[in-house]
Amino acid sequence: MKVLNLQCVHQHGFEGWFASEDDFRSQLARQLVACPVCGDTAVAKLPSAPRLNLGATAGAAEVGAPAQAEPDPKVAARQAAWLKMVRHVMANTEDVGEKFAEEARRIHYGETEERNIRGQASREDTEALLDEGIAVLPLPVPAGLKGPLQ
Repeated sequence: MKVLNLQCVHQHGFEGWFASEDDFRSQLARQLVACPVCGDTAVAKLPSAPRLNLGATAGAAEVGAPAQAEPDPKVAARQAAWLKMVRHVMANTEDVGEKFAEEARRIHYGETEERNIRGQASREDTEALLDEGIAVLPLPVPAGLKGPLQ
């Protein structure tokens, strides 16, 4: 099993587990490897130090293994805060799917009860809602949060 440090073009860092280097390359070529934060499939493998277990006791420094660069704590904190916010939105809104623009208008004009909703809308629909004075906010949701969490 290979554990790789990966990064999307938006600088989101994450870890991927693969059966082999060939497995990673195959999945990458088929665009099966996606950033868990933004869903982008333009992913690159970051350099990492090899783990050499030369019989050293647990906790001792490993001989010949350069230290791995630690991820930037500010970037990790921003990613964690963003994911927390997305989870909060998902937990506290009703998914109306493709009918988002229609339902947002019904709520805005008092045709149905006011509630927190989320769904999909085209750029044109979003701009039209904003022009009508209906406050909406595009929020990209990582694919991993759209289904049940394990």
